Amino acid sequence: MGIFDWKHWIVLLVVVVLVFGTKKLKNLGGDLGESIKGFRKAMNDEEQKPVEPTPPPAQPMPPVQPHGTAPLNQPQTLEGQAHPVQDPIRKD
Repeated sequence: MGIFDWKHWIVLLVVVVLVFGTKKLKNLGGDLGESIKGFRKAMNDEEQKPVEPTPPPAQPMPPVQPHGTAPLNQPQTLEGQAHPVQDPIRKD
């Protein structure tokens, strides 16, 4: 008994036919068959397709340095002294 009883399957089939109609179910079956055929064809084409050699990776180019500056791997410093920041005077 339970869900695998043939009576339950008959009732379920009748409900599905009433909800969707025979025309939609026929179209659904055809569409499902076509999609499976397309999937199988794509899988077979992929297996038969010769493997294309991949091009070698491009050689990395060294970074371009602006003229008159230190190399990028060295820290850059600013000339001068630091001054304390003072709050502006508010006129209320």
